[in-house]
Amino acid sequence: MRDGAGAAVSLETLKREACRAVDVRREQLAGVARAIHAHPELAFEEHRAAALLVSTLRNEGIAVEAGCYGLATAFESRSGDDGPTVALLAEYDALPGIGHACGHNLIATAAVGAGIALAALGARLPGRVRVLGTPAEEAGCGKEVLARAGAFEGVDAALMIHPAGVDLVTMPTLALAEVDVRYRGVASHASGMPERGVNALDALVTAYQSIAQLRQHIRPTERVHGIFTEAGEAPNVVPERAAGRFYVRARDGAALALLKRRVEGCFRAGAEATGASVAIEWREPDYLELRTSWPLAEAYRANAESLGRSFFPLDKLPTSAMGTTDMGNVSHRVPAIHPMIAAAPIHCSIHNAEFAEHAGSPLGEKAALDGAKVLAMTALDFLCDAELRRRVRETFEAGRRA
Repeated sequence: MRDGAGAAVSLETLKREACRAVDVRREQLAGVARAIHAHPELAFEEHRAAALLVSTLRNEGIAVEAGCYGLATAFESRSGDDGPTVALLAEYDALPGIGHACGHNLIATAAVGAGIALAALGARLPGRVRVLGTPAEEAGCGKEVLARAGAFEGVDAALMIHPAGVDLVTMPTLALAEVDVRYRGVASHASGMPERGVNALDALVTAYQSIAQLRQHIRPTERVHGIFTEAGEAPNVVPERAAGRFYVRARDGAALALLKRRVEGCFRAGAEATGASVAIEWREPDYLELRTSWPLAEAYRANAESLGRSFFPLDKLPTSAMGTTDMGNVSHRVPAIHPMIAAAPIHCSIHNAEFAEHAGSPLGEKAALDGAKVLAMTALDFLCDAELRRRVRETFEAGRRA
């Protein structure tokens, strides 16, 4: 590749300059991570975070479209004029009650930091880079919504990082479906006229117990878990209404479809046992399992190791250590990676209050800054190396045929 004057520029030189661009903005980017952490917003409501990320990119002279692809809190920036296209994905929604216990403030900072670092290369950027702000990872499968609106058209590879207690080259995942179940019975006085009531709560409890029994007979890669969202209002009134929300997970989309039918049978059993009516609403879309682009993942590993990071072996993880991400939906459309970057001590898992504290700490900020550098370097590997692009494309197509 060549600079604006026609002189040859090495890949390693570009990587060093991208990392330097992150270092120059260290305090600014750490401030972005802290600001998002301090004001957690739920899925599809991330207005403050999205506005901050958009303004951070625009302040660097990068063109950004806010509210794109039909989502008010999505955004997209574009840099580069020609060549392959890499998308850097930002997440910034939080969890109810425990804020940024999944560290999405760090994900957003890393993606935006990498986008700024690559744009700073100017005419020497050997391709095109999009920073895509993706709302609603925790609920609503926002990336699938964006994909259906065309957000990944023309993208050759999609990259993001996710904080954790260890560095992992990828995230073991399961496909996921979300379901709401509502029972309707007949209210009556629970002491004076119980025989006139039809207990909706009993129906939900029966379904819950049926699911508990089902768990004995599902695969180790399958999960069913849920909560009661409505369970009556007074002990002396037979509950007329009861409701719950459940997650169903399986190894892949095909296994998920089979397990969904078995779970639905448990819900109908509650209605049959009590005489209550039942309404079952499967929320769309489903989250799909992650298909990792291993050539890209290995490039990520090498770049992270160059910063002094070391990776926990995937085969040493507990077999139960599996989550879900809507990056899986992206990975079925374009080659993608979703590595984990240590932002907390090894004993600390995501989705708890302790992890939320680390996501707002200097340790978390270091993960975001390192993540920005590694994403930028991995994007440069992809944009500069035709052989890597060929292997990425071939393994992706082979995975689709499998």
